[in-house]
Amino acid sequence: MNIEKVDRILEEHEYKHSAIISIMQDVQGIENYLPEDTLRYISEKLELNLTRIFDIATFYKTFSLTPRGRHTIRVCCGTACHLGGASQNLEQMKRTLHIKEGEATDDSMFSLETVNCLGTCALAPVVMIDEDYHDAVSPSKIEKILSSYHSESKRL
Repeated sequence: MNIEKVDRILEEHEYKHSAIISIMQDVQGIENYLPEDTLRYISEKLELNLTRIFDIATFYKTFSLTPRGRHTIRVCCGTACHLGGASQNLEQMKRTLHIKEGEATDDSMFSLETVNCLGTCALAPVVMIDEDYHDAVSPSKIEKILSSYHSESKRL
C-alpha cells in the first residue's frame, strides 16, 4: 500500500474518527481491498482501536479484507431473483470463472459475490458487474456478459 496516498486521505478527512467509513472507502479505492497492514497504520494514525476498524470492515459488505478482481460481480439472490434462477446463474458464474463466492480469478479480472437484494426486482434475475446492471440473466447469457468485460479491459 502506498503510505503517501493513505496519508493524503487521512489529511483530506482531517484525521476525524467520524470519517472512518469514508477513509476506509477511499483507501479501498486504491487497491480494491483493505490490506491488514494499512488498517493497522490507520489505527495508529487516528489513535483508533484496531478492533473497531476491523468491526467496520467486516460489518459492511462493501469492504473487503482480501484482494478483489478488477471487476466485482454481484449476483442478486433476493426473492424475485431467486425465483427467476439466481442460483443457476451463480453456479454458471462459478463454472465459467473457476472460482467460488468471495474469490477472485487467477488473473485478478473478476471477483464473485452474492447479495441479498439489488433493489431491481422487476428486472430479475439481476447480476451487477461494477456499476452495470444486467437484467433477465440466464446461464446461457453469462459468457457473453463476461466477454464484454474482457474486451473492455483489452481496450484500456
